[in-house]
Amino acid sequence: MTEKLSAHWKAHANAYPQKFLMTRAQHAEYVRVLKLCGSNKSDFFTHMGVPIEIAEDTPGLMVAADGVEVSLL
Repeated sequence: MTEKLSAHWKAHANAYPQKFLMTRAQHAEYVRVLKLCGSNKSDFFTHMGVPIEIAEDTPGLMVAADGVEVSLL
């Protein structure tokens, strides 16, 4: 996610993407990895200031500032 976000900033003059979309299972893995790495984050529904939304019908996406969907895989 961080790699996709960094690429987005470079391509869009530091504009933030609209959101990340992931399934419940993907989100659970995201939270597990953050905790494993010692994160003391209390809000697991944002990533570096970008909202995370749960959608069971997504492969895992970042929705760019211009609405283009970018795969997280």
